[in-house]
Amino acid sequence: SGCAKWLIENKYTSTSRLCIKGGSNGGLLMGATFTQHPALVAACVSYVGIYDMLTVELDPTGEFNITEFGTVKNPEQFAALRASSPYHNVKINSAYPSILFLTGHHDGRVNPYQSRKMTAMMQSASTSGKSILPRTSARAGHGGGTALSDIIERETDTWSFIVDQLKAD
Repeated sequence: SGCAKWLIENKYTSTSRLCIKGGSNGGLLMGATFTQHPALVAACVSYVGIYDMLTVELDPTGEFNITEFGTVKNPEQFAALRASSPYHNVKINSAYPSILFLTGHHDGRVNPYQSRKMTAMMQSASTSGKSILPRTSARAGHGGGTALSDIIERETDTWSFIVDQLKAD
């Protein structure tokens, strides 16, 4: 958020012309940004992010996240996970930016339910009237090994969303 604020304060852009984009741990960062600073950007594209930090360790590959983020079984780590969990920091009846959540049906690193659950939460919480959309690729996973045709489709959808939301035609 610091970078976005700097760009706006120094007149390189404005909130209405700014979109943020990130995936995997960057998806977690996107979730933290739009929940903590919902008026900062016009749009957000978030790829295969972890949004519910309190349940991620229960996933089949969740053990890998414990070494990086901590465990809910430790009270201090639970408090830190709760504080950083985008899902648990959504404010009901708040105006959120447009968001495109992307996930792959075969993601072995971040369970696709993370994006689906966060999409549903954001759709029910937001009062902005802006688009909050899911996109699940039936043939993709976390990113590696994705067919070129799927990458082209995903990027076409992503950039179409950005152009539309920023009115950049």
